[in-house]
Amino acid sequence: MSDLLKLSDFDFHLPEELIALRPAAPRRNARMLKYSAGKIEDGYFFQLANSLEKGDRLVINDTQVIPARLKGKRIRKDTVEGGMASVEVTLLRQKCTVEWSALIKPLKKVEIGDQIVFGDGFTAILLEKTEGQAKLSFDIKPSLFHKALETFGEMPLPPYITAKRLVDPKDSKDYQTIFAQNIGSVAAPTASLHFDESVLNCLSEKGVEVSFVTLHVGVGTFLPVKVDDVKRHKMHAEFGEVGDQTALDILQTRKNGGRIIPVGTTALRLIETAALRKGYIEPWRGETDIFIYPGFEFKVTDALITNFHLPRSTLLMLVAAFIGLEEAKKLYKHAVASRYRFFSYGDASFLAPNG
Repeated sequence: MSDLLKLSDFDFHLPEELIALRPAAPRRNARMLKYSAGKIEDGYFFQLANSLEKGDRLVINDTQVIPARLKGKRIRKDTVEGGMASVEVTLLRQKCTVEWSALIKPLKKVEIGDQIVFGDGFTAILLEKTEGQAKLSFDIKPSLFHKALETFGEMPLPPYITAKRLVDPKDSKDYQTIFAQNIGSVAAPTASLHFDESVLNCLSEKGVEVSFVTLHVGVGTFLPVKVDDVKRHKMHAEFGEVGDQTALDILQTRKNGGRIIPVGTTALRLIETAALRKGYIEPWRGETDIFIYPGFEFKVTDALITNFHLPRSTLLMLVAAFIGLEEAKKLYKHAVASRYRFFSYGDASFLAPNG
């Protein structure tokens, strides 16, 4: 392969009707494409245990999505008449207590010092505007902040869904995994959305182990790559943690001959980050902006469970790094031809390049 990786290398035609607007019901009934040592098989997610062996270990992201999208009214600091305008705020990252970086639409309507009112007793002041983003300070006690989000916010569904339908109360459950424990994501680790108790029971009966990590997924997961030479793309940093016990369990599983299988690209990026320093996983906590594209040497991951991703996206580049670019093209061609459902609410794939 040439050292140059062009953005066009990761393009493919995706019929618009294959973009899933709702998840499968029940969750486990999503389809699952299995790729094993070059062989492709079609199946369903509830059959996942058939692809695993006793002693394999799934690594699952236990982050919890917050209702990060808020609709409010801007009140100009220095005017009364004509000083209000409707704005939409999507929280990105918590800076400290009640300060957040955010996207505001339209940003040009808001000036530093302006107040945004989201609901009774829930307001924010614009502190900064830089590089298309804003910094907000919320005028509310920290202990009440997340309760206010639950009251006035909505789930931050990705733009390819909200362009086609409104967010509704059903999304509060649909866009949250059953593993959600640690508050902080503004996007779901969507490969985990397919799990329910019946799937977990089947895995337990098979002798498959489960470990948890936390990566708070940022809106950067939806941002397009804008450079033709993809190696020049800069990932947004996201906070994550691999605990002591998880690191030990992963090391022991590999020592025993079991496979390490992250559920989703977020879990994969985190455990590979935790292995960068020593070449094997260790406890880790901090911010990662790891960018995985073809040529990356995987230190921990043996197989991957993931959904089907956007053309030209960093997530598709990760899949191409894991199974090979030409194999990824073959896989996605099959997925489109077989009418798999794509993106956050779409179907799953199980990727085991070495079988």
